[in-house]
Amino acid sequence: MRRSFGIVAGLLTGIAGGLSTAPALAGDCAALANLKVEAVNLHSAAEVPASGDLPAYCRVLGTVRPATSFEVRLPLQDWNGKYYGTGCGGFCGTLLSDAPGFTNAMNYGLRRGYAASTMDGGHWGTGSADGRWAAGDLVARMDWGQRAVTETARVSKVLVRAFYDRPQQKSYFAGCSTGGRMAAMEALRYPKDFDGIISGAPALDYTGLVATSFAWVAKANTGPDGKPILTTPRARLVTEAVAAACGAKETGGLVADPRHCTFKPSSLRCTGATSETCLTEAEVGVLEKWYAGPTDASGRALYPGGIPLGSEAHWPRWLTGLGNAPAILPLFAADFLRYMAFWPSPGPAYRVTDFDFSADPARLAPQAPVYNAATYDPASATVRPAADLSAFREAGGKLLIYHGWGDSLVTPFMTVAFYEALVKGTAGKADGLAALKDTARLFMVPGMDHCGIGTEGPGIADTGIDPLTALERWVETGEAPRVLVATKRDAGGAVAWSRPVCAYPEVPRAEGAGLACAAP
Repeated sequence: MRRSFGIVAGLLTGIAGGLSTAPALAGDCAALANLKVEAVNLHSAAEVPASGDLPAYCRVLGTVRPATSFEVRLPLQDWNGKYYGTGCGGFCGTLLSDAPGFTNAMNYGLRRGYAASTMDGGHWGTGSADGRWAAGDLVARMDWGQRAVTETARVSKVLVRAFYDRPQQKSYFAGCSTGGRMAAMEALRYPKDFDGIISGAPALDYTGLVATSFAWVAKANTGPDGKPILTTPRARLVTEAVAAACGAKETGGLVADPRHCTFKPSSLRCTGATSETCLTEAEVGVLEKWYAGPTDASGRALYPGGIPLGSEAHWPRWLTGLGNAPAILPLFAADFLRYMAFWPSPGPAYRVTDFDFSADPARLAPQAPVYNAATYDPASATVRPAADLSAFREAGGKLLIYHGWGDSLVTPFMTVAFYEALVKGTAGKADGLAALKDTARLFMVPGMDHCGIGTEGPGIADTGIDPLTALERWVETGEAPRVLVATKRDAGGAVAWSRPVCAYPEVPRAEGAGLACAAP
């Protein structure tokens, strides 16, 4: 009861837009801990000396009531006058303040002179696949689903103003996976929080993806004995076959667009005795289900697309297991279905193989408005964004979305469908795409794994593109990005290749000695 009362008070504060009037502290870091901010407990504020490539900064730790832990880092010198918020991955649950690279990494902004923040999604967990916190807690579900980012932005801006004696000139947010969903939710639900937003590999439809689609993938690869049918050694055959059928030789088998790849799993079916060079009937069946995506008993599609062709090099991490480590996708599916997807929660006895593809998708509907930035409707085969972008557009906001075509965890077809839904929803415009591109642009990155985590095969790392610089130019100078450059580096850091990634729907076409963006 106390927890529920506290969140109501916090929500009323957020709705009213009430921010505490913070006194100017003229660079006094320690004094920030004594600020009074509505619905916030500030725990500590201390200076941290420069180390490695990080500048010296003031580190502030706190909690937005009831349970959103956050950290804000304020450069002691050479602040660029801007604020950079970051998301978190999976079910979140930990404060990953020193995450490396670009993905959900506040230090990426700190290195560039930003005041930066991150948060844990509104709860504590043992890891990003731990969903037990949500079992009986609707408040925690809403915090993770919608509230953690906007509330962290609110208190971060209070701290910025107090410490520097002036507000930020611009605010940016970047997140990938769940962080990408948070980014889209910010643009749709809280359009005035940020001037520019980066939404990477967004898990937009959590009920459709992590319940229905993940259950389909996990169940398809579970044999009668409960063991995986398709294993990592056998999946290597598929990786090589798809790269040979649809990959570009000059980029190591990279599949530019899986929608144009015509590889058929049946081409690998053994015609005689089973051998290392072919697949069994059961293994081919797994592939056919994975690539097709989930359907109900009548054959109706329950989610837009399946595992993309060209993602096979990354399957060991997500789908088939990596060494002694189990595949990650079934772990997410298990806890989401046990503790987060339904109300009431079925609990730890629930198995992914219990999911009923004809009956259970409808049971997910009550949680969809809490979690989803967009929802796929099987009845109409359409994607419905949680809101339109009109308020974000009117506020002058810019949304840059990117997704890897090689992502076998958060499959990319939903992101394309979401963007096309935004095009259709750009009301009152003769050319919806042209109008939308003034506010939101999508970049589909060939070969890229989920958030650039895996660099096996042709995939690029998360730092192989630079969406933040492109977004800064768009927000601050009006230079809309038509192209990002994807760069593949070897283990020593040398450039293996670079190629343009065009703003959707344009694609690279040969022009002279290189490539240029053109209509598909």
